Amino acid sequence: MSDIAQCRSCGSGELSAFLSLGKTPLADALVKPDADFKLEERFALDVAFCASCSLVQLLEEVPADKLFVDNYLYFSSFSDELLRHSRENVLRLIGERQLGPSSLVVEIASNDGYLLKNFAEFDVPVLGVDPAPDQAAAANAAGIPTLARFVGSELAAELVAEGKRADVIVANNVMAHVPGLNDVMAGIATLLADGGVAVIENPYVRDLIDHVEFDTIYHEHLCYHSCTAIDRLAARHGLCLNHVENFPRLHGGTLRWHLSKATHRSAAAQAFLESEEASGLTSLAYYQGFAKRVEHVRTTLHALLEGLRRDGKTIAAYGAAAKGATLVNTVGLDTDLVEFVVDRNVHKQGLLMPGTHQPILDPSELRARRPDYVLLLAWNFKDEIIAQQQEYVALGGQFIVPVPEPAILTGSAQ
Repeated sequence: MSDIAQCRSCGSGELSAFLSLGKTPLADALVKPDADFKLEERFALDVAFCASCSLVQLLEEVPADKLFVDNYLYFSSFSDELLRHSRENVLRLIGERQLGPSSLVVEIASNDGYLLKNFAEFDVPVLGVDPAPDQAAAANAAGIPTLARFVGSELAAELVAEGKRADVIVANNVMAHVPGLNDVMAGIATLLADGGVAVIENPYVRDLIDHVEFDTIYHEHLCYHSCTAIDRLAARHGLCLNHVENFPRLHGGTLRWHLSKATHRSAAAQAFLESEEASGLTSLAYYQGFAKRVEHVRTTLHALLEGLRRDGKTIAAYGAAAKGATLVNTVGLDTDLVEFVVDRNVHKQGLLMPGTHQPILDPSELRARRPDYVLLLAWNFKDEIIAQQQEYVALGGQFIVPVPEPAILTGSAQ
């Protein structure tokens, strides 16, 4: 663990902390049932704002070899909504960019190849890059060439030396994970063909703050981006923020940034930048008071679940995701309050949640065990989960959403 004294993007020392979530275990460090719980590591989780470039970021950094090894079990292919979203993006890129057999698409943090499969289906050459060994192996096994590497200027130079230039670079939900932001952006600029485009998706820091999505803060997520922060980072490496798309329902609020070496700016991109300035998103004042709002959600949710348990109700949770680990640990939801967690990811089943140690089971256990309530840890996929669990709902089960205000979903909400 190392403390951060300078901004990861611009190098400024003007970092102001505005939230502390205490010490928590690594969100993806799922625990084996026979593990010694005393050896479970916890790390500080403090968040700060950079006054110079507007980047929101963690003040500590866990070594990458602890984060992206055999305990990293996130596989994108287990979300139907994410698969649909990704395919729509691919089909549009193929049409708009006129991609074909002579093109090259490179994806940074390509996971198990879930997105690149769509390009390959249309005979567009692809290359995935992902440091997580299991995910890279799964992609290669599926016929998607993938390098188990970290992306940066060194790898980009190697690929260019091999004659590879990318017509499209895709980077979904990765910029939050990157400690060396400038090295990655320099690599994108090096690898990108002169007429190419980098298409980057990431949760929007504005939604995190406005909707009290504190559970999306965890050690893997080193940075929380605005359009302003991305624009300043890109400009430092000769790239321009050309266009911005908004997906308010994806991951609690996601933006898609289009970057290239061309200097044009769409009306949508300009509007986002101006709105951030006008709303105060580029100043510390916007973030002050967030800690009190987080504490309100934490205490309200704990009291709600505690009251249900006093009334003899049983509670499970859905989604052994990283955000779920942050939530159960910072709210203090141990097995006395939440008995077990279900998740479709078979790689997580049979393990325990970090810190609170609920067993992770197959979703069929909701119908078998019939808990009275299910806390939606993966609330960003609320509609998908509820649609999948109509049999549980028919048995009288109800769902609870934790943010932006803890609430039991009833009637049409389910």
